[in-house]
Amino acid sequence: MTELVRVDRHSPEVAELVLDDPDHRNALSVALRDRISDHLDELAADPDLKVLVVSGEGPVFCAGFDLKEFERAFTDEVFSTQLWASSDRYHRAVVEFPVFMIAAVAGPAIAGGMDLAVLCDLRVAATTSWFAHPEHAFGEVVYGPLRDLVGGGFARDLAFTGRRVEADEALRIGLVTRVVPAENVRTAALALAEEIAAPPREIVVRMKAKGRRFSSPNPDAGTLDL
Repeated sequence: MTELVRVDRHSPEVAELVLDDPDHRNALSVALRDRISDHLDELAADPDLKVLVVSGEGPVFCAGFDLKEFERAFTDEVFSTQLWASSDRYHRAVVEFPVFMIAAVAGPAIAGGMDLAVLCDLRVAATTSWFAHPEHAFGEVVYGPLRDLVGGGFARDLAFTGRRVEADEALRIGLVTRVVPAENVRTAALALAEEIAAPPREIVVRMKAKGRRFSSPNPDAGTLDL
């Protein structure tokens, strides 16, 4: 049985958090979110870690939240409480992570999957990747972190219309940092991670804190307040 999420250690300074549920397009179920949160809590306390790469196994980086669970939450109050607690914990774990995070986006990043990429500090995307917020048609979209990246005009366009953004446009508007062939995404992200990991960890932590102070949402905000 898959663990849903695994951590690959590439060096003492660089690790990779891999969403490993390709049969479900790495959808952010309660179980998968909780595994991400558990791993992030452990990695946050690692005194050697300086950069974490976030990637997805299979052709889809992440398809967003599991919509079947939302349907269940409408009629199951106990599960609804569990779902939103899991969601808030997961978002806080990502937002508060103390060292640099790089999203290696080798396929579509959809809805909550787009949010995960946006909440990372940098994004390396495949030429075949794309981003979209289709959930705008039935619910709220995580807006603040997106606005910090691309500005209010593009953020409103993407959040209000849910339109699909291909890799070349994503690079042009600042949504991603670099675009490379699909087969090179992880390699490029890890090379960037090694470059960023050059300074002492205390400098990395201070720089991440500065970035979070100026460009990240309030870590105490609930999921729907981001």
